[in-house]
Amino acid sequence: MKKIILTAAILLSSLTVKIASAQISLNINIGSQPEWGPVGYDHADYYYLPDIDSYYDINAHQYVYFDNNVWVHGGVLPPRFGNYDVYRSYKVVVNERNPWVRNDVYKRKYASYRGRHDQVVIRDSHDEKYRNHYVERKTVRRVDVKYKSNGNKRGHDDHDKHGNGHRD
Repeated sequence: MKKIILTAAILLSSLTVKIASAQISLNINIGSQPEWGPVGYDHADYYYLPDIDSYYDINAHQYVYFDNNVWVHGGVLPPRFGNYDVYRSYKVVVNERNPWVRNDVYKRKYASYRGRHDQVVIRDSHDEKYRNHYVERKTVRRVDVKYKSNGNKRGHDDHDKHGNGHRD
């Protein structure tokens, strides 16, 4: 009887022991980086944009720029940056929370990057890790849609009127 109880106790205790397991957490955000982002980074939180002294929040898909003495978050840049080209301008990867708080450091450190246009962007890379960012030019088809005007400015086809639908 003692053997049965001892065996049952060992069996129950072996079932309750949690097996140690290792977890590896790897944060890669290649797919969420915009196609105008620089190549070579598996993870990036922000881009510092030295040409306009602003930031791009990759995860929120928003620009962060200084306006009227406050840092503004927005989906598009304000009109004063109308000539800024995200594809040609240099981007500095910043993996720091709220980097604009230390903007003076970034502005000073990356001042020499203003006006540089030699950075390869994800759109122009054919590296396999960026395959979801580009489409081979051979697979893109152009479809031309021709619109035949019937003279009706509202876009209706005049089927409700008498006659054959043609204007003389």
